[in-house]
Amino acid sequence: MPSSYKYLDVIASLFVAILIVSNIASSAKIVDVGFSLFGIPLVFDGGTLLFPLAYVLGDVLTEVYGFKAARRVIWTGFAALGLSAMVFFLLRILPPEAAWEAETGSAAYNAVLGGMSSGGIVLASLAAYLAGEFSNAVVLSKLKIKMKGRLLWVRTIGSTLVGEMLDTVIFVLIATAAGVFGWSLFWPLVITNYLLKCGIEAVMTPLTYLLSRFLKRKEGIDVYDLGVKYTLI
Repeated sequence: MPSSYKYLDVIASLFVAILIVSNIASSAKIVDVGFSLFGIPLVFDGGTLLFPLAYVLGDVLTEVYGFKAARRVIWTGFAALGLSAMVFFLLRILPPEAAWEAETGSAAYNAVLGGMSSGGIVLASLAAYLAGEFSNAVVLSKLKIKMKGRLLWVRTIGSTLVGEMLDTVIFVLIATAAGVFGWSLFWPLVITNYLLKCGIEAVMTPLTYLLSRFLKRKEGIDVYDLGVKYTLI
């Protein structure tokens, strides 16, 4: 990967930061939308508000720099998620200071941030993240070749529908099976999260266009993944 790219590290850093913040928000709060769809109450985890931005940046990475660059950033994000989970786990098992325990308490920590270090939520987050991001990158990359670089909005939304579906279903399924969420929340979370994530990214399509055009012009590249092998490593 050429070291002369001016903005790749910036996009990669934003991508990783969004992943960390959205995963903390996911374990911190479940939001009730206030109405139902076909009798299913609509609720979503807090990370849903921010996480679609990771897909926007993932689309931009694949569109501008190609699958190999996107793959490297995806694995960087995976490592950052693993590191954050380890830190929150260590904090959870370390003995609390007496005044902090009296004022805040381990129960409050475990209720809000403990999810980031519990086996279920960590496994759900990492598995869903890899499946969703890699499928999104592969679909977008292949569509770019097939469509000869035309209709970016079709390619980004199409890849999002696939990537977010895998991400949402895998995350909620594993987290629910591990006891993080109750089974009564399975379909409400899947449906609401999927609709919101896809909807948010669709609304952000103009941002995807602006970023892609800016980076292609500034970097002087527009990668087509001809002959690329879509491997995880």
